[in-house]
Amino acid sequence: MLHFHLDNGVRRKEGIRDEQVYGIDAAKALSDPRRVSAVTSYVLDHFDQKTKRQSSYILKDRRVRGFNSLFAADSIGMAKQYYAEFQRQQAERGGEPLKIALIYSFAPNEADPGEQGFIDDEDFETAGLDQSSRDFLDAAICDYNRMFGSSFSTASDQFENYYKDLCLRLKNRDLDMAIVVNMLLTGFDATTLNTLWVDKNLKQHGLMQAFSRTNRILNSVKTFGNIVCFRDLRQEVDDALALFGDKDAKGTVVLKPYAEYLAAYTEKVSQLLKRFPLGEEIVGEQAQKDFLTLFGSILRLRNILQAFDDFSNEDVLSLRDLQDYQSLYIDLYQQRRSHEEADKEIINDDVVFEAELVKQIEVNIDYILELVAKYHDGHMEDKSILADISRTIMSSPDLRSKKDLIDSFVESLSSGADVQRDWKEHIVRKKQEEFERIVSEEHLKTGLAEQFIIDCFKEGYVDTDGTRIVSMLPPVSRFAPSNAYELMKSRVVERFRQYFDRFVGM
Repeated sequence: MLHFHLDNGVRRKEGIRDEQVYGIDAAKALSDPRRVSAVTSYVLDHFDQKTKRQSSYILKDRRVRGFNSLFAADSIGMAKQYYAEFQRQQAERGGEPLKIALIYSFAPNEADPGEQGFIDDEDFETAGLDQSSRDFLDAAICDYNRMFGSSFSTASDQFENYYKDLCLRLKNRDLDMAIVVNMLLTGFDATTLNTLWVDKNLKQHGLMQAFSRTNRILNSVKTFGNIVCFRDLRQEVDDALALFGDKDAKGTVVLKPYAEYLAAYTEKVSQLLKRFPLGEEIVGEQAQKDFLTLFGSILRLRNILQAFDDFSNEDVLSLRDLQDYQSLYIDLYQQRRSHEEADKEIINDDVVFEAELVKQIEVNIDYILELVAKYHDGHMEDKSILADISRTIMSSPDLRSKKDLIDSFVESLSSGADVQRDWKEHIVRKKQEEFERIVSEEHLKTGLAEQFIIDCFKEGYVDTDGTRIVSMLPPVSRFAPSNAYELMKSRVVERFRQYFDRFVGM
């Protein structure tokens, strides 16, 4: 199990009373539309940061970006209010919306966790819902059906299937967030889930159960679970940890204070700048190993610090220097090891290369095209922009394989170029040329190879199971070595993987 990072979300706003007031005033304050709007806005503003959308990793043979989350509301009424507000704000903001689902069922004590904090067991009973809540849930399920091409509803024979499909899509990282009341807060495990947004009273057993949804181990990027509280649960957390661990358990379960991580990070960066200044070659195997170890520790600390809201304004390592050091980090790694796909790869037994943490500092092709457009609009005279483009590409493991595509495009620019349009045409042309080269050189069956690669880009990964690879291969001479067929198959698979990695996302 991983640590938890406890974070407070939006603070009290003027005009909204403290949530510790009693009776009906508390319910009114907590459901105040201004508060719900502020909480929703905070989640949307910080979603990419908390769920690490800048990082990518392999999940079941496909590359996905970041993690996903649950939003725990304290009642069906609040869950409905939040779902509607997320829909409204996302429509106002435009762009690619988060894929958000809603699920709840009838529970007579949904807002009261009881003396021991137990959360009601999950059931699939919707008949007990009032008509308004059932109609709202049906409408939300219709939204879900449109997202995924399904046909679920709140009907008794359909709702359990909706629940199962929603759980599967959370586990496969197809959903970004599910808004829940009690469902999924106990017993549900998804390694891709790293954040719990909490606007709900939790304590003791229920608190530990809910928090534990986020701390299942996945890879080196996910080093803790994020708990973002919109209610003051500090005392409840301390009580629960003391009850289920011991009075000192907090130090081993909850992340240390931000200041401690920042101080350690600042010290490591100071060592890096002093011992390995940019522009100076790192000579000798021991010095190179020391650099890899030091920069790896910096990446691990950055990975933790990025969960804290204050870090973006207090990072002592500039983006440009970070990219230059990261480029050097990748260069040294590539000198020592051939490419392998893994979260951590061991170099000389005692140096760990943080492959997934390097990919956190990725930039996408859109950012590169912005730089290219800036270079073009400046009459292609500002060579410093070309240097920025090269630096950015070389600091990215994914973009390195596309460097010649980008370089040849920049070289082809004319004064009247339309960067976005011409880039798309350039990629279409190069993609077709390289595909035809593979087919020609490997003597593949063109139609089957075309359908195979179309399916790969549609599914998001190169599927080597089944007979699709075998069916496109040419026959092998009966005089060839006994392993010739397997060697040919392996070579074709590797060429298609390289081709896919080169053009995916382009």
